[in-house]
Amino acid sequence: MKTILAYGDSLTFGSNPATQSRHLFEDRWPSVLEAGLGGKARVIPEGLGGRTTAFDDFSAVADRNGTRILPTILGTHSPLDVVVIMLGTNDLKPFINGSALGAAHGVKRLVEIVRTYPYNAGVSVPQIVVVAPPLLVETEHAELKHMFKDGVAESAKLAGHYARISRDLGVAFFDAGTVAVASPIDGVHLDAANTRAIGTGLVPVLTELLQP
Repeated sequence: MKTILAYGDSLTFGSNPATQSRHLFEDRWPSVLEAGLGGKARVIPEGLGGRTTAFDDFSAVADRNGTRILPTILGTHSPLDVVVIMLGTNDLKPFINGSALGAAHGVKRLVEIVRTYPYNAGVSVPQIVVVAPPLLVETEHAELKHMFKDGVAESAKLAGHYARISRDLGVAFFDAGTVAVASPIDGVHLDAANTRAIGTGLVPVLTELLQP
């Protein structure tokens, strides 16, 4: 059986904007992806709220810098057949980075880490899928409205930058914005249906990659 790593933030963790808790296991997109692959692969969910592509958030209680944590996770779960990267939403916070282009450069660095990690002898470098996160939407949420100031406009640029980076690096690309949209409750997180939609949308992408 193949092994897929789902590397992301609260959208991968399954944060529920309506309850401030976590979606049911079966509603989280890594779970839906695994079910959709019909036993061809197990999907390891590695989602952490607030995680960025490559930037520090010193206000957080845990390390949110995706580049610093990724090598540890690669070593923990090796061997891997595919790494799916869906990060960049938190990069859009003005006090973090605030730029879709900056997020794309962070994703580029994550791809480099996956490709250059010193895997054990006989372990192949995983294939990679870069996923552009769903667009942010306008919200009246007391905190996130300001936390992601100008984030709606910047999030609309993520897919274009990510597609170009993916093409240049020769990795697979999927735009989650084509199947999912954030909830207006907080403008960032997804309801259960939209979370599931990402997993369903990724099934054909991973099915093709996993073909012998």
